[in-house]
Amino acid sequence: MARSDWLLEPGERGNAATRLEKRRADGATWSEGNDARPLVHGAAYFAELLTGIRETRAGDLLLFTDWRGDPDERLNGPGTEIATVLGEAARRGVIVKGLLWRSHLDGLRFSEEENRSLGEDIAAAGGECLLDLRVRPGGSHHQKMVVLRHAGRPARDVAYVGGIDLCHNRNDDAAHRGDPQSLPMAPAYGPHPPWHDVQLAVRGPAVGDVEAVFRERWEDPAPLSRSPVIRLRERWGHEDTSADELPPQGPDPPPCGTHAVQVLRTYPNRLLRGYPFAPDGERSIARGYLKALRRARALIYLEDQYLWSPRVVACFARALRTHPGLRLIAVIPSVPDQDGRLTRPVNLIGRITALRELRRAGGDRVAVYGLENHAATPVYVHAKVCVIDDVWAAVGSDNVNLRSWTHDSELSCTVLDRSRDQDPPYDPGGLGDGARPFARRLRLELMREHLDVPEGEGPELCDPKTAFDRFATCAAALDDWHAAGCVGPRPAGRLRRYVPPDLSGPRRLLATPLHRALIDPDGRPFGMRRRNSF
Repeated sequence: MARSDWLLEPGERGNAATRLEKRRADGATWSEGNDARPLVHGAAYFAELLTGIRETRAGDLLLFTDWRGDPDERLNGPGTEIATVLGEAARRGVIVKGLLWRSHLDGLRFSEEENRSLGEDIAAAGGECLLDLRVRPGGSHHQKMVVLRHAGRPARDVAYVGGIDLCHNRNDDAAHRGDPQSLPMAPAYGPHPPWHDVQLAVRGPAVGDVEAVFRERWEDPAPLSRSPVIRLRERWGHEDTSADELPPQGPDPPPCGTHAVQVLRTYPNRLLRGYPFAPDGERSIARGYLKALRRARALIYLEDQYLWSPRVVACFARALRTHPGLRLIAVIPSVPDQDGRLTRPVNLIGRITALRELRRAGGDRVAVYGLENHAATPVYVHAKVCVIDDVWAAVGSDNVNLRSWTHDSELSCTVLDRSRDQDPPYDPGGLGDGARPFARRLRLELMREHLDVPEGEGPELCDPKTAFDRFATCAAALDDWHAAGCVGPRPAGRLRRYVPPDLSGPRRLLATPLHRALIDPDGRPFGMRRRNSF
């Protein structure tokens, strides 16, 4: 198997302006020799992140981007609030730089007494965190990354990329009792919504690629916002909207593993003044999926927050139609996060249409599930994971929807293992690629949790058809138990067959052809995504 069978080669990214296309002397657009580890659940990620930040020293570098950051969110108990931990690092002499999407400034309240945002807390400690609105109208900065570089200790360098924000609701674990620091969601999720999510910890040369992504955004000379009010605040000295210069980027960390990692992104073609590193935007996440899906033969395993854009799922449907042995499992939220009166009906219409397209292509080879915890509370699936044939795996901030593939800024890492998994030796795709340890172990870790199978057990799940059937059997047993009034012992597992909510009555009125003509399935006016194809 050649790496280029699965990963984007030079020119296939569709964006020659990015430094990611020019970083390596051999012209490769991915890095070799990495060690990638999935961190399933916010609790695992936050605990590791806390340890890593506290081990940084003066002169080290801490870079982060986020969609939302809550200063008081605790990483691991009292005294580990995000603002506190980042502030302590800055006071130790660590170079702390961050970029947050501006639209969530109002949500970054620390307390009534201190009344400061996360950016102000970091600045007070000597760091710098800017609020970035350099997006298309209706778009957001959705990338979620943390990079830790260690001066003189490159073997400790690490980058975290995935779906987990540094904010409320995310600090949950495998028991799925929710984050004690919770924001309200749909009533079905209760006061502490259970939350399922995944982040990737990457060590090795790919850390330099993720750092380069941050630097491209940080060094963008365009104003952080074009709002006259914000520009006046800057002139009056009430807000910092200019980025200080970063120290030069150092050499990449040394190789330390067997994983090829390719960093993929979405950027829109920004109006008025494009990104200097992506003048016409970038759709490498979409292109990466399109290329990998052409090799799918046995099983596509998805965990996704949305899965509701018919245009996006068309490439999955094409793979299902082309290969009659291919199966698809999707794990998604059984209940939307909010009961938005304007966008929820059309979002659900988008999901129903997308699922209809998939089932039309694959029939009973397509299975879609929601999750619940052992108290029968729905689990909100926020993970963004795809595993194809136990060979190619992607973990990132991007959802399977149009705005993630065209309109928002997104960041994802695809991982391809150099070695084959020999336990058992197996070639699920039938193309001679073999199963690869990283992709297979990621899929099995997630499946075992949802089936309540202990770690190390369930080797039969390596077989795609067996795994597909086990999910169906587990969900059917739990559905039957609920239908019978929850009498008797609860069956093992957390899977429920996904049933779209009812859109009859007044809600249906908001999903009229006129409404769908004005608002796309991702909740944006259609005019805001012109030229944003992939």
